[in-house]
Amino acid sequence: MSLSDIKSVIYLLFMFEFPDFLSPVALSFIGFDIRWYSLSYILGFIYFYWFAKKNKDSFNLNIKQIDNLFFYGFIGIIIGGRIGYFLFYNFSYLLKYPLDLLKIWEGGMSFHGALIGCIFAIFYFTHKYNFSLYKISDLLSLTSPLGIFFGRLSNFANQELVGRQTNFLISVKYPGEEFYRHLSQLYESLLEGLIPFVFVNIIFIYYKPKIGLITGIFLITYSIGRILIEFLRSPDIQIGLIFSNFTLGQILSIPILIIGLIILFNVSSNSYR
Repeated sequence: MSLSDIKSVIYLLFMFEFPDFLSPVALSFIGFDIRWYSLSYILGFIYFYWFAKKNKDSFNLNIKQIDNLFFYGFIGIIIGGRIGYFLFYNFSYLLKYPLDLLKIWEGGMSFHGALIGCIFAIFYFTHKYNFSLYKISDLLSLTSPLGIFFGRLSNFANQELVGRQTNFLISVKYPGEEFYRHLSQLYESLLEGLIPFVFVNIIFIYYKPKIGLITGIFLITYSIGRILIEFLRSPDIQIGLIFSNFTLGQILSIPILIIGLIILFNVSSNSYR
């Protein structure tokens, strides 16, 4: 086999067309469609509830408190994610069709909006039960990356948030297009979701980290992953690039990185656990 034949085989394996069997709908039941994006949220919330119950003693929580935290977090993430999507990415559309804000089933969520909503939920919960803010944020930081991982995979299945055009060895060609794109959704699923998930859970399981350390590490790893991969992701059509080089997602991730660094510095300079 010649070198050109080997290269052709490699390109055949890694430069591929989007699989026909993938669709936004994960499964249908009695005429009701369950979409991958909805399923990713469901799986993320289920994992949080299971993990919180399993480790309730480590976080000094009882079942009732876990139920309440689950409820507040769910409301904060859904409302924050939905409002953030329109405020950050589709504000002009919201002005024309304000009632579409309620159409959650049509999709459209912002991680940064969901994070803000989740922060409000944490503040409310910790104030109500007189809990450590960092302790609860650590719990959420241990579980959230898995939901992000599933969410990015669903973005790929939905053919949304696609990568920029490329001739890179590993790439995908979507239906109706004659060129290949970066697999930005899959890269994000790894750098924003799976890798932070494995990293913070290893620290939690095998070490005794100071309270807040997990939160700081998660915010830093997520924001760095998001900033890097956005260079390979197509900017939102309605927004384009900011300062000719940066996406809105990158701009919004900078404050997260700074907050993560501040938390890490604050935790490292204190002796409490």
